[in-house]
Amino acid sequence: MEQSVELAVKRAIMMMQENLGEQLTVEDMARAAMFSKFHFSRIFLRATGISPGRFLSALRLQRAKHLLRSTKLNVADISLRVGYNSLGTFSSRFTRSVGMSPTAYRRLAGFATHIPIDRSGRLGQPSAARVSGEIRLGPAVEPGLIFVGMFPDRIPEGRPVSCAVLTEPGCFHFESVPTGSWYLLAQSVTEKSQQMMWDHDAPDQRISVATHGPLTVRSDTVVEAELTLQPAGTLDPPVLLALLDVRPEASTERGHTEPRPLLQTIGRRQFPWTRACRPAA
Repeated sequence: MEQSVELAVKRAIMMMQENLGEQLTVEDMARAAMFSKFHFSRIFLRATGISPGRFLSALRLQRAKHLLRSTKLNVADISLRVGYNSLGTFSSRFTRSVGMSPTAYRRLAGFATHIPIDRSGRLGQPSAARVSGEIRLGPAVEPGLIFVGMFPDRIPEGRPVSCAVLTEPGCFHFESVPTGSWYLLAQSVTEKSQQMMWDHDAPDQRISVATHGPLTVRSDTVVEAELTLQPAGTLDPPVLLALLDVRPEASTERGHTEPRPLLQTIGRRQFPWTRACRPAA
């Protein structure tokens, strides 16, 4: 990507971040990037993988996540601060993207105990397709709990159609992947980073991410992919899913004293334990 284009997109993203409570238009964003509206939309999509409007919505929900964790503001005030005039619209979009309601997110301190899988068939029909791969760490990434899932867009939100949780870099394997076009998205956060995100006045910028796709999956597709985790940058869409809790006290089930394993190891390959990513009801 040309440096001038990347800088222009970053200017637009910075303008979004500074004006999340305002009713911004694509024209406003294009003006900050110093491009025409139509050219700006094309270069923004090429740089980030999603549209400017979608990116702005993700930034708003990311800020809302941070305010729910770090302040005592009520949900109605938070919705206004991030640009939503309707509390109902904010709550429904937050729930759909993050995987739990704003109230539940605050009650659970911003963490999730599992990621539900979408088995409804709305996004694609079940098939015999298989997707396998390996997660590696980039040079600036510390080891931590790794989540990898398949999503319809290049943004980790809502319910994946397949997912796995790895306690360390390594292999994953998805069976019966639904047909359709999917992005393979991975994210990782260490215990130290999660504690810093809770204690300090900063959004979720200590996450490492990786993207592969889009993948076109047909009924008999077999795909192998390699993903290398890198620190999330300005051009990476925000991670909207509630992060899995990696703190030591979260490794046990509520009311139980035995640790809850996240993976089964079979030979030299690691496969997700079914309770780490549960089918949606």
